[in-house]
Amino acid sequence: MTLFAQRRQKATSASEDNPYWMSFSDIMAGLLVIFILACAVLLVQMLELKDRVQDNLEELHKANEVRRDILQDIQRQLKEKGIHVEISDNLSVLRIPDDQLYFDTNSYDIQKIHENTVRDIGRILYDSIKDPERLKYLDTLFVEGHTDKRRSTRLIKGNWGLSAFRAISVWNFWTGQPDYGEALQSLRNKEGKPLFSVSGYAASRMVDPGDSEESQRCNRRIDIRFTTRQPSIETYRGVLDILRKGAR
Repeated sequence: MTLFAQRRQKATSASEDNPYWMSFSDIMAGLLVIFILACAVLLVQMLELKDRVQDNLEELHKANEVRRDILQDIQRQLKEKGIHVEISDNLSVLRIPDDQLYFDTNSYDIQKIHENTVRDIGRILYDSIKDPERLKYLDTLFVEGHTDKRRSTRLIKGNWGLSAFRAISVWNFWTGQPDYGEALQSLRNKEGKPLFSVSGYAASRMVDPGDSEESQRCNRRIDIRFTTRQPSIETYRGVLDILRKGAR
């Protein structure tokens, strides 16, 4: 036997005698399998992430559609009664302008001549949101009071108090109606919390910053702001967890 044959025989015998011996190709094959499995797991996670994000986007889109339909429905019905309201802030606010609901200077009492208007707005508002298929997309409806920038000196809290009290007057008027007041007050969002809230903004959110009487009139108003349900924080955390796992 030649010297080369003897060395090859010894190397072969050594590899057969050592059960832990692995060739370089075996190592690479094993790493390739691990890589493929890791890619498969990542792919599954990314598909799950895509489905979750898609579901959230569809839910948000549907909520915005429902809010738009509610606002346009209210506006249409009020127009049939001769009551002019506006839709603003990217189809999220029902605006009751000063010429439809006017308060005396430094006063938050609803005048007799406006009671029918306020009553009709509340009635149509309730009828438009009470449907469970609409209600489930709503989170909070804010009755917001807004004043012009002329300072109120009669109330302790000035324009802040005046705007809040005007919003409270509208809300109290609605809840005091015998045909829909109690039902309106009982509305709850999906978390079981009251649907309505009241807030005052004084002149901090002016529609028109000018000093003319027309500008002041535009800023005096009651807004009904519709907010819709958003994905929960747990949903966002779930998406972040998937992204973190994929980045490892």
